[in-house]
Amino acid sequence: MQLAILTGASRGLGLALAEQLLDHKYTLLTLSRRPNAALGAHAAGRGTKLEQWAIDVTASDVVPRLEAWLRQFAGDAFERAVLVNNAGVLGRVGPVDRMDPAILAEVLRVDLEAPAMISAAFLRATRAWRAERRVLNVSSGAGRVAITGWAAYCAAKAGLDHLSRVMALDEARQPNPAKIVSLAPGVIDTDMQSELRASDGSEFPDLARFKEFKATGQLAAPNDAAARLLAFLDRNDFGARSVADVRTD
Repeated sequence: MQLAILTGASRGLGLALAEQLLDHKYTLLTLSRRPNAALGAHAAGRGTKLEQWAIDVTASDVVPRLEAWLRQFAGDAFERAVLVNNAGVLGRVGPVDRMDPAILAEVLRVDLEAPAMISAAFLRATRAWRAERRVLNVSSGAGRVAITGWAAYCAAKAGLDHLSRVMALDEARQPNPAKIVSLAPGVIDTDMQSELRASDGSEFPDLARFKEFKATGQLAAPNDAAARLLAFLDRNDFGARSVADVRTD
């Protein structure tokens, strides 16, 4: 048996990941602000176990609730346990000094603080498990290349990359180390891309380039992107590099 925990599963890439994890017969727990009824039907149709929590990944009760949920299982209940930190928000595009402080804080909390806290809970609660454990942090090329107007998002994804590097070093010192990868998925046709194309061009100089991605068919469909991510998750060399990109690695 295999266990997967996935954040941000209600739409877009997250929903595609959830459906494909269920297709691969994972027992799946999702953490999203809104459960997806169709996902429940998808699980039922395949006879796989699904639990959906309607919860904000930044909520104060996420960590204790997740740890308690994981500790209900015996240490030999699963052959593999994976955590996929997918939830993310872009925030307002434009200079950081023009961003509402609450939105700035939300981007940093959802995109960096929540993956750190949820990863810590997962690692603690499964430390004594015999299962192979993997953490996949969904990063972005924006964490590796600065983009005008994306200060909070770029900073959060760069932080996620470095968090993954350090977690991998720390895990390497453990008897049964979890494998950690921060993986950039490429440019995907999601609601976030729609938000970008609706941005104010005076504050987002790269607007024309992102519109061109859509017009010329350069955006990957969520299902295709999810398949590539999960194929990477299944690789025998997963964790050999703690920061990677599906397009080049």
